[in-house]
Amino acid sequence: MDSRTTRVSVVMNFLNEQLFLETAIASVYGQSHDSWELLLVDDGSTDASTEIAKRHAAHDPARVRYLEHAGHANRGASAARNLGLAAATGELVAFLDADDVWLPNRLERAAALLHAHPAADMVYGRTEYWYSWADDPSGPTDWIQQHGFRANRTVAAPDLLTMYLEGEASLPCMGSLTVRRAAARACGGFVDEFRGLYDDQAFLARFCLDHDVFVSEERWDRYRQHADSMCAVAERSDAAAAARQAYFSWLASYLEHRGLRGTRVWDALGRALAEIHDRRWHARFARALRRVSKRVATAMQHAERRAQDAEHD
Repeated sequence: MDSRTTRVSVVMNFLNEQLFLETAIASVYGQSHDSWELLLVDDGSTDASTEIAKRHAAHDPARVRYLEHAGHANRGASAARNLGLAAATGELVAFLDADDVWLPNRLERAAALLHAHPAADMVYGRTEYWYSWADDPSGPTDWIQQHGFRANRTVAAPDLLTMYLEGEASLPCMGSLTVRRAAARACGGFVDEFRGLYDDQAFLARFCLDHDVFVSEERWDRYRQHADSMCAVAERSDAAAAARQAYFSWLASYLEHRGLRGTRVWDALGRALAEIHDRRWHARFARALRRVSKRVATAMQHAERRAQDAEHD
């Protein structure tokens, strides 16, 4: 089949994204590849984004569908993407978060690369971390993610997961992933217990264990950086650390369930866990050192004051 006619199901999950949803949808309509369907998956929104999505589905029912959980429930990003994946009819599935955008050639290039590399069941490229959308001259500068390894090639399973765990490869952003629908379903899809943090990593772990991936040097998407994003909010609390621990615990159980103890990927997980432990130890030591230094400085100040008082007496 010609890649230009390959049907792509676009899964766009959202939760209270009324500020950005229209822009994300517009970036799908702006694609040079026009054989697509858009699945707008509402994860229990309470703002105007529900009506925005329903309006687009009513206006273009041939290409746009509105999906939600029973009772308009909020079940998290993984469950929302699984709902979209289950409803998808395209040979390929691409993902776009509702606060991000695609460049116009995003679907065309992904479909072409998967057509040219039939052994690969996923393709992704590099992502632009997008700050300039806020039009703040004093804000951070946009930058483009590096892969960390030689790309423009197919990476055989499970090497990519090993590289992620060993820090040899950067994790891709969801907006850059395109997968063969059959392969995404075969791997089990997304892990529902990960509601909004590490949901992408759990999916990649499942997928990359058994499926080859073509990694491109091309850039197709913009990852909007803003203070209200789930990742930004989590980093300002203990949520990110807790989610990281939950992910590694899940991955250890998953690999053990798959009978992968003693393999390269199991050993890579062990090294990743040891490195995290070392970082925590260093962090605890640094905090303890700061506390000791503060106590010493305070004691020296008190001693100096007592000496000055003795001189005056």
